[in-house]
Amino acid sequence: DIAITGTKRVETDAIIKKINTQVGDIIKPYNISKDLRNIYEMGYFDNIVVKKESLDNGVKIIFEVTEKSTVRKIKYKGNNIYKEEEFADFVDTRTGGILNINKLNSDVNKMRLMYTEKNYHNCSVTYEIIPLEHSQADIVFKFEEGDKVRVEKISFEGNKYFSDKEIKGAIETSEKGLFSFITSSGDLNETEVKNDAIRIESLYKNNGFIDTKVSDPIVDIGEKVISIQFKINEGVQYKIKKIDITGDLIFTDLEIFELIQSKEAELYNRETIRQDILAISDAYSNQGFANVNVRPVVNRDDKDHMMTITFSIEKGDPVYFNRINISGNSKTRDKVIRREIIITEQGLYSKRDIQLSFKNLNRLDYFEGIDLEPIKTNDPNKNDLNIKVIEKQTGNLSLGGGFSSDDGPFVTASVTERNLFGKGQTGKISGNISDETVLFNFSFFEPYIFDSRISGGFDIYKHDKEWDYYDKEAVGFILRAGYRLFNYTRIGINYNFENYDITNVQSAFTTMTPGSFLTSSIKPFINYDSRNDIFLPTEGSSHKFSIEYAGEFLGGEIDYTKYLAETGVYFPLFWILTGGLHAEVGFLDDRTGPFIDIDYEKFYLGGMNSIRGFDKYDISGKREGDIIDRGGDKYIQFNAEVTFPFAEKYKVAGVFFYDRGDVYLRGEDFDLGDQYSSFGTGIRWNSPMGPIRLEYAWVIDGKNVKEKGDGQFEFAIGAFF
Repeated sequence: DIAITGTKRVETDAIIKKINTQVGDIIKPYNISKDLRNIYEMGYFDNIVVKKESLDNGVKIIFEVTEKSTVRKIKYKGNNIYKEEEFADFVDTRTGGILNINKLNSDVNKMRLMYTEKNYHNCSVTYEIIPLEHSQADIVFKFEEGDKVRVEKISFEGNKYFSDKEIKGAIETSEKGLFSFITSSGDLNETEVKNDAIRIESLYKNNGFIDTKVSDPIVDIGEKVISIQFKINEGVQYKIKKIDITGDLIFTDLEIFELIQSKEAELYNRETIRQDILAISDAYSNQGFANVNVRPVVNRDDKDHMMTITFSIEKGDPVYFNRINISGNSKTRDKVIRREIIITEQGLYSKRDIQLSFKNLNRLDYFEGIDLEPIKTNDPNKNDLNIKVIEKQTGNLSLGGGFSSDDGPFVTASVTERNLFGKGQTGKISGNISDETVLFNFSFFEPYIFDSRISGGFDIYKHDKEWDYYDKEAVGFILRAGYRLFNYTRIGINYNFENYDITNVQSAFTTMTPGSFLTSSIKPFINYDSRNDIFLPTEGSSHKFSIEYAGEFLGGEIDYTKYLAETGVYFPLFWILTGGLHAEVGFLDDRTGPFIDIDYEKFYLGGMNSIRGFDKYDISGKREGDIIDRGGDKYIQFNAEVTFPFAEKYKVAGVFFYDRGDVYLRGEDFDLGDQYSSFGTGIRWNSPMGPIRLEYAWVIDGKNVKEKGDGQFEFAIGAFF
């Protein structure tokens, strides 16, 4: 027979199920030991004793168990830095749970780590178990928090080539500074300190010291301060004597030397060698050799302290794409994704084409996650490409209001779908009413008509605008057509027909002619856009050029030509900073005649999308002594920005900017040395209702419009540049 004794809370049947020995079996010590282990692994028992009792017809096996205590209450004593609720989120020991010593020790370590994260490195955490009746116990965690301590001294021994300052610039751990209360300077992270030893070795090995060794850092945690010492054995510095290329060459030596950064007679650099391997591998993979193996063979001359590097290349067989598999797109149709993929099934493998395809998909802004992964098949010369996407919300219904620095108080409503029916089409109905503007618009855009490179769309709108000295009420439509010339280049033409009325003219301040008029214009354009993100780009560029021609032969009464050019480039700076440079220039050739003025087509600067810190029409070409403000016939503006993400998960970024520009009359020359300018800072959020920008600008040169130092907030919904 088999019996269980000593149970109070655990069901006997649950224990029996863990015992492999059965009634009628021959008793074997090995099997009994295995049964003991199985019962212990249940985690409910402090002790188990096996007893044997002789019977007339055999032996009775008795498993006598002592159950672990349950935790009745958990108490904390001596904790001032953290509240009890904060510990509860981290510890595994729970009220009502089984008392487990391993868990208690783990909890102590977790709480110590919590204190070290706040620089309480001398904190002591212990626990006490208070036994109670009925196999229960209370747990008391006791704290001696001590004082906050920071790293105040980092020293180095054995460094001759690099100064202490240079080495400190290469490691993550830093000494306590003036602003440690808001920065992480002086914080001790023991994992990072160990990694710093590796970083110091890398610093040396990237500067010719191939044998440098850095011993484990010595960390001294005192009652008030922490000091860290690194001991360095620099070794000897080596230069590159010669670079050879051998193996399967599909490029000339000169072409490969143009790819790599390592140069003869320069210091040996381990990181540069690694980058050279990647550069050669990428060049081969872009020609279909996905399995290329680039191996650096390094021979050292210890006498002259020189290195000979041979890049040995095994290209392997060419690899082709087999199938393109798309998953995760429950709404977006496969063809919308495939038309952005420049890879073709059965086409030659290219790493560059995979990267460009990812960039194209990301620019759609339909997905919050995109993964393009080449997968090997049974055929070593063919790879599948698995495309996995996670779709995001592309439709938006928004109702709101606020204050715009351009138009004052406003209310707005819109319904937008950027991926209509999953076909990649865009449809939008919007309305905006403010003190000065009433705008209603309905638009539709198809980027690939009949799955071709031709795009098309239209806008139907009503736009009423109260200018300072006249009002304009307009209705019209725009027809759009374009063609995708290359991956980033699109050409096209727009046709605009507008019927408008000019009313409430204050003739003392403007030469505008009241009445009803028609404008009919065409605008051919060419756009190039390689930005990796439309709203917060970190690399790429955008260039636009258009010529709008309005003439009587098109059925209108207005005759002019407007030339516009715009360029913007974006590039990583350092750390998390991105630089952006932007410029615009425009010219208006007005041929309408002396009896109809088109001041509303002329150029004005100021406001969020031009020279911030000035109102929307502050910069108009009006000169000192002029009474009538008609706008300018040409303009130029420059913008420089530095952006940085600070809540990347929510697509929030900060920005610092500098703006400069001016508007000129027909007979004036561009004067780049005497222009309006401003600088400022702000935040940008790519919210579900669209990009939101809040910025503040200070005037540097306000000329005759504003004083130096004047400032104002700018708020807008929409992207910049």
